[in-house]
Amino acid sequence: MARVAFIGLGNMGGGMAANLAKAGHDVRAFDLSDAALTRAEAAGCLRAADAVAAVDGAEAVVTMLPAGTHVEATCATILPSLAPGAVLIDCSTIDVATAKRVAAQAMQAGFMAVDAPVSGGIAAAAAGTLTFMVGGPEDAFARAEPFLSAMGKAVIRAGGSGAGQAAKICNNMILGATMVATCEAFLLAGKLGLDAQAFYDIASVSSGQSWSMTSYCPVPGVGPETPADRDYEGGFAAALMLKDLRLAMQAAGEAHAQTPMGAKAAGLYEAMVADGQGGRDFSGIIEQLA
Repeated sequence: MARVAFIGLGNMGGGMAANLAKAGHDVRAFDLSDAALTRAEAAGCLRAADAVAAVDGAEAVVTMLPAGTHVEATCATILPSLAPGAVLIDCSTIDVATAKRVAAQAMQAGFMAVDAPVSGGIAAAAAGTLTFMVGGPEDAFARAEPFLSAMGKAVIRAGGSGAGQAAKICNNMILGATMVATCEAFLLAGKLGLDAQAFYDIASVSSGQSWSMTSYCPVPGVGPETPADRDYEGGFAAALMLKDLRLAMQAAGEAHAQTPMGAKAAGLYEAMVADGQGGRDFSGIIEQLA
């Protein structure tokens, strides 16, 4: 087993670090939140005084941070203190350009680096069933894969540096747009006199089937249990969906790609967050549409 530094112990990072410790790794954890550090200690991690202390002697460094600025600043802080041969694994969701820049800085300094954003949410982070979309050279992927496998059910290399972030924002643009369409369909079905369960039974086995329909139904009491059954608490916050959609729109602009559905979804989530609903699950957009 290896010594692993884990920086960023929020809703996702806390569960991920715990699974690395559960797999037998020596996890040195750091976060600005004392409460998060206390939870990490209870899960078998060792508390580090700061990011530099966390990476001391680490074979792998995992970061799970809010934005690209945090990732870039953290990378600049820890690079001089990394042990030879260490691999940097950034699991944050950030813009593609920053991911490429951070990887280039790490590799210039003689270290392997991958961007490895996740899909699956808080429950999957805790259960160790995340999907990792990985960007980076093949040798860096090979070094990072065993650590990622301890935290997830699927680890897929998407391509070179930045490709993991590209896959993540494209995936979540689909998710944001299909959730809006699913909510619209349920609301229309209700106004047309259809029972929600009856419509679900039909659409879930027909051409309208999607993950938003069958795995994350936005209607309470219909389909498997989802945040809709908990008044849209927990799950994937609307503010985080908006963050991902903004990243997708930024990338679309830079690539000169037409994404009208993604842009419309971003606008609707902008309104939801502006209405003070950013902390609620993104499927709660059904209440905004209603």
